[in-house]
Amino acid sequence: MIYCVEDDSSIRDLEVYTLNNTGFEAHGFADSTSFWDALKTEKPELIILDIMLPEEDGCEILKKLKASPLTEDIPVIMATAKSMEIDKVQSLDMGADDYLVKPFGMMEMVSRVKAVLRRCKKQGREEILKAGGLKLDLIKRTAQIGDESIILTFKEFELLRLFMSNPEIALTREQISDGVWGSDFIGESRTVDVHVRTLRQKIGEYGACIETVRNIGYRWAFKRKERNFAE
Repeated sequence: MIYCVEDDSSIRDLEVYTLNNTGFEAHGFADSTSFWDALKTEKPELIILDIMLPEEDGCEILKKLKASPLTEDIPVIMATAKSMEIDKVQSLDMGADDYLVKPFGMMEMVSRVKAVLRRCKKQGREEILKAGGLKLDLIKRTAQIGDESIILTFKEFELLRLFMSNPEIALTREQISDGVWGSDFIGESRTVDVHVRTLRQKIGEYGACIETVRNIGYRWAFKRKERNFAE
């Protein structure tokens, strides 16, 4: 899925049409509000983000994307005005993966999308997450401690993946609920707490790695527990 955030409906419709007809699936958004709402439901493979937007401009959106552990890995291509070189420099400095200079051709857009996706796929994230004897296989969706399999529900697996992918980062309950439940989350922080408690029990001694951060949420702190596991 590719998200196109562009307030000009003619450009947005053309972007979405072209992507949908060149082997991709794409959705368009006219403003930041509709974009953020969609992001809670589905995480895209890539975002094409216009800088000049109503409400919240593209640079502010990019800054928020890169500041969150839940969205920092989504590749972003910024669309900038031809005369605004400072926008290109600022976007790249803030973490954008590439940029398109308006007016741009649709085939150029498709070419840059393919190039960024190839580059990001090569860099890739690990398919197996490990913490000592705890192993999480993201492809097979299995969890093990040593040679023993752990039976996790879908949400428990996603919760453990979120923690292990973001070591030493204090995640708020809202970030956790958005990352694991998305739009299905009904808004009660107790749902997160109950799942964390169950997950701690299922992963045995590694449950101690899920630290409670007072007034915030939780943090995966394996490194500080590693010495005790080795003893």
